[in-house]
Amino acid sequence: MRKRLYMSLIIGIVLLAAGPAAAHFGMLIPSSDIVTQQNKNLELTLSFSHPFEGHGMKMEKPAAFYVVRDKQKTDLLKTLKKTVIMGHQAWHTTYKVKRPGVYQFAVIPKPYWEPAEDISIIHYTKTIVAAYGADTGWDRPLGLPTEIVPLLRPFGNYAGNSFVGQVLLNGKPVPFAEVEVEFYNRGQKLKAPSDYHVTQLIKADPNGIFTFTCPRPGWWGFAALNEADYKLKNPEGREKGVELGAVLWIYLDKYQER
Repeated sequence: MRKRLYMSLIIGIVLLAAGPAAAHFGMLIPSSDIVTQQNKNLELTLSFSHPFEGHGMKMEKPAAFYVVRDKQKTDLLKTLKKTVIMGHQAWHTTYKVKRPGVYQFAVIPKPYWEPAEDISIIHYTKTIVAAYGADTGWDRPLGLPTEIVPLLRPFGNYAGNSFVGQVLLNGKPVPFAEVEVEFYNRGQKLKAPSDYHVTQLIKADPNGIFTFTCPRPGWWGFAALNEADYKLKNPEGREKGVELGAVLWIYLDKYQER
């Protein structure tokens, strides 16, 4: 065990020396961000990955997974089934949308120990889906320990729109929060010009509000990272720091030809 941890640390140091560190993202991706009468079922996948580079990590069964509609919370944890995303264990479920509304899906993962960074990682991850014409409640916080609240309606948007969000920690804005942004590069069809292009970085304003213009259609992930005010034990039983991530995924469409 110690030998493996030592090797992981060496690899992490080499990667950091080579360029910017690859960003971890909690991922909660539905089959669509808009539900219509023609397709009432949502397929949702949950993973822990590097979305642009296509590198996955094993995700244990989450501590919690649920959906909120009109302030009503429905537990979905027991519906999850194992699947494979980016070559590693992930989770999948099918959710039938029966009524109009704005559905906020959220996952609370178990802590992930990252030896290369010497920390545990917990990414509180959300995605928001609109159904049957409803469009209210998308800007309502869920009360997670940390989260990104959209200030631009997070569905029905075009590539090139500027997404606006606010970072909250314990329900309060995070001044000058740093927000990492990555595109979900499905099938690895795109190549970044440099390591710096893989993960974009934004600095929020004094009220924790940030803006990012998404240049192409597809799923975009936003992750605001903060250090927890508590520690967790690593696999060797030592108290280590905890990275809390507020992650939100949104979808951008392209204009359609007649």
